Amino acid sequence: MLSRCDLIKGAAVALLTFSIQGARAQETKMNLFKIVTIKDEIVVGLSAEELQALGGNDASAVAHALARKGDLTVWQYNVHRGPNGELQQAPTAKIGLLANASLRVEPYTTPYQIVPHP
Repeated sequence: MLSRCDLIKGAAVALLTFSIQGARAQETKMNLFKIVTIKDEIVVGLSAEELQALGGNDASAVAHALARKGDLTVWQYNVHRGPNGELQQAPTAKIGLLANASLRVEPYTTPYQIVPHP
């Protein structure tokens, strides 16, 4: 039979494990944006660090950086099947965005797991 001390230790270890996994998930959190152009719409992903380097953490920061710099290099995201067969939003290609072809930058949400880009 488990003692009270063993139960408390087990609970503490479980809590620590979940908090570490949560911290890792936050570190690799990707922010998705839909870029609307004259011809089409694409979804791109930026990490929190990449967004901070652009000067913000939302679609407005991406739009302003694109207008200021004239172009940005980002990862395009599409839906694919993961190794376990589940659908996930994953990076497919590193692409360049040009300011004159982009009309709008919007936040994008997905019901699928988002895979961080390399």
